[in-house]
Amino acid sequence: RMINLSELTPYILCSICKGYFIDATTITECLHTFCKSCIVRHFYYSNRCPKCNIVVHQTQPLYNIRLDRQLQDIVYKLVVNLEEREKKQMHDFYKERGLEVPKPAVPQPVPASRGRPRKVLGSMFRIPPELDISILLEFIGANEGTGNFKPLEKKFVRVSAEATIGHVEKFLRRKMDLHPACQVDIICGDHLLEHYQTLREIRQAIGESAVQ
Repeated sequence: RMINLSELTPYILCSICKGYFIDATTITECLHTFCKSCIVRHFYYSNRCPKCNIVVHQTQPLYNIRLDRQLQDIVYKLVVNLEEREKKQMHDFYKERGLEVPKPAVPQPVPASRGRPRKVLGSMFRIPPELDISILLEFIGANEGTGNFKPLEKKFVRVSAEATIGHVEKFLRRKMDLHPACQVDIICGDHLLEHYQTLREIRQAIGESAVQ
């Protein structure tokens, strides 16, 4: 029987932007799917799934998302001209800014053990360019047993350069279970950092070694 597109629409719409999936991306923890740009933007300020509120990852939720190419192919087959419109918009976007239009990735043949070439896709995960700074966090005085604080499980954190010192403080307070009355000073070298400063500004002002 013929099926009206409206019957399938709830299954191919992004709950964030309310539009059809573009670069459909699924959270591996709960299998909810969104547009790639929507979920990446959402993870800037939250580590929970927008649909079920499950914690995707304590510090790096972008590690637990995967492109769903099969679902995206289905969406493009169901919605007439959607793929063509999206390609044209992307082409116009890059051309208007004088940038080279990115070419679609093509699987490269790799020699198999018995000499038969087989096609393999590239790595399923690459660190997104949005996470462009690695920082090393150390608690001054921790070795001397200062206070009774919960230690950090991981010293290295990869974050966006647009993150502020205020974001870093919130992260530390949550990870170390700090009391609201506890004062947190974040120091880089000899510099006491302000809440409003972004990591990009600090790196530019102090140098590449600033993030350590």
